[in-house]
Amino acid sequence: METNAPKRRDNKKSLRVKVISLGNAEVGKSCIIKRYCEKRFVPKYLATIGIDYGVTKVQVRDREIKVNIFDMAGHPFFYEVRNEFYKDSQGVLLVYDVGLRESFDALDSWLGEMKQEMGSQANMDSIVFIVCANKVDLTKRRVVDEGEGRLWAESRGFHYFETSAQSGEGINEMFQAFFSSITDMCENGGKRPVSEVSVGFTKEQADTIRRIRNSKDSWDMLGVKPGATREEVNKAYRKLAVLLHPDKCVAPGSEDAFKAVGFLFGINTHSDICWLTSLHKASPPQFTSLSPVSVVLCFFSSVVCFWICVFQRILDKLHPRPPQVLLS
Repeated sequence: METNAPKRRDNKKSLRVKVISLGNAEVGKSCIIKRYCEKRFVPKYLATIGIDYGVTKVQVRDREIKVNIFDMAGHPFFYEVRNEFYKDSQGVLLVYDVGLRESFDALDSWLGEMKQEMGSQANMDSIVFIVCANKVDLTKRRVVDEGEGRLWAESRGFHYFETSAQSGEGINEMFQAFFSSITDMCENGGKRPVSEVSVGFTKEQADTIRRIRNSKDSWDMLGVKPGATREEVNKAYRKLAVLLHPDKCVAPGSEDAFKAVGFLFGINTHSDICWLTSLHKASPPQFTSLSPVSVVLCFFSSVVCFWICVFQRILDKLHPRPPQVLLS
């Protein structure tokens, strides 16, 4: 006996999504997209004029995804063109060149421009972000290491990938994770899962480590103004010691940052008379790993300095001294 019951569909409905690429000019945004979509690398640089548009189809699990890709020009001249294309995006590819620090530092500006055009944080929470550290094949000219890039990305809940449009390294893995996360978000009611990227550190810790890495002088490293009092410096050091202690912070680069701050505090507090002068003149130590002996000496000098400060405070209370003028 035949029935007219409709056939059951096992395949889910296909998705149509919009993704955009952001980043400074010449970081390789177009080359990354061409490498994935066309399986080729274009060595000759051709600047994107305004917007380049393309469409590709991908299969994510049991769903067909039609991806509309808007490759945005990175030059400031094209702001009036690209600002029309931010809205209704489900995915953003944030690209920087590991050999150009200014392209990495500009990521915050790109996020700021996007937030300004999107209008609300709710819209930003409905977008999957991928941070792409490009041109990793050019190892000799690299200035932004993996730890710094991953720290910036993961502290904001973004995925992080290292790629090379020239060699193809990491390209397929990045886009597979990209489209898979977008699919998960669409199936989650259009909101990016809060635990999409799990990290064991806070944004404050990440920003502090980055500030220490890029500090121009000793004051900047401690996060105090030039001419700060000894009490202000001690307070800043204690805060950094708690914030970055290896037992409490697992952020990439936290151990080196903790050593650098401890070393700086140790060499600039050994003298009760000229510590401010030496702090003012001292240049920040290189942000490199210290030897075990240096770490031990740094630790003991910090302990000694701490107890000196304690005893000095007790003596000041027992025998108050008139305020002294400190020369900077």
